[in-house]
Amino acid sequence: MKITVIRPEELGAAEISAWREMQRATPHLANPFLSPEFVIAIGAVNAEARVAVISEESGPVGFFPFERHAGGVGTAIGAWVSLCQGVIHSPGAEFDAETLLRGCGLHVWEFGCMVDGQPWFQPFEVLRQEAVVLDLAGGYPAYLEGLRERSPKFLKSTLYKERKLGRDIGELTFEFAVRDEEQFRLLRRWKSDQYRRMGRPDRFGKAWVVELAERLHAIDTGDFAGPLSMLYCDGKPIAGHFGLRSDRILIGWFPAYDPAFAKYSPGLIQHLRMAEAAAAIGIQTMDLGIGTGSEYKEALRSRGEPVTEGCVRRRSAGAAAHWLRSTPIRRVRQFILDSPVLYGAADRTMKRYGDLRSRMRSR
Repeated sequence: MKITVIRPEELGAAEISAWREMQRATPHLANPFLSPEFVIAIGAVNAEARVAVISEESGPVGFFPFERHAGGVGTAIGAWVSLCQGVIHSPGAEFDAETLLRGCGLHVWEFGCMVDGQPWFQPFEVLRQEAVVLDLAGGYPAYLEGLRERSPKFLKSTLYKERKLGRDIGELTFEFAVRDEEQFRLLRRWKSDQYRRMGRPDRFGKAWVVELAERLHAIDTGDFAGPLSMLYCDGKPIAGHFGLRSDRILIGWFPAYDPAFAKYSPGLIQHLRMAEAAAAIGIQTMDLGIGTGSEYKEALRSRGEPVTEGCVRRRSAGAAAHWLRSTPIRRVRQFILDSPVLYGAADRTMKRYGDLRSRMRSR
């Protein structure tokens, strides 16, 4: 097995074709975060982005996107914003994690949202969670019927608020893929304000995230796109979502809404309209990411799919140094996640901090 490390923009047409064929042949690798388009876009905004091309005599059998940092420490590519990570590979391919890291010049590789079906990384998992999935394979009416059975009060309340919004303000309309850049900027402002209210780091406060989102929004190959969806009331945008899609999976990435309409739950209405539109173009699943602590995700879910977090370390001095720096922090985080009481307290503290910071900004 040969491992060649290149920058994403150095991928050739034959390699990209092989990559896409691997995704088509293995359904759980069809996630758009594992697509070459996402990796190439990250490479354009991050000088540390790399791709390991794993080859045998017959040609490429795998692609391993990663970021290489100081001291031989690697992370998943675009780790701060990526919701799916792992090796893209031919059916039946087998790898050895330590050999892979050695070939990439890494002592350590950290992952946070590992796709299922990567047994070579399984011994290094430290946290296993579930991503919330909406099953649209049977069409939107079938999904809605299942939602009515699983979450009847939630659905009844959301549909009531949708009707009331229409009566109080005006007609509701929805568009799945909006090209308008001003509306994209509006969504990002809503999302930044939401991050601040919640006391969370503002993703769009980073210039590289904005540039990445703009690059992805401009792509639509048929097999990959970055659609901006918008919900309108009386012609005015009130909620939206920016995500990524492949030909069969839509990722819930950056949803936001105008807080002036909060009492109508426009974000929930937006999600239902988006699911309907996605099913109409052949999308089979909507992946909303990890559902821990999110009531609306749990209400919308059809099923869960496992994602894992962990850290691969070679038997080396560099890996040992990384263990000493990072393991205590991981253990504290795991302890908090495992305790509903502590998780709730931490979440409330972050929201209070966000509210205080917002009030100070408004003075």
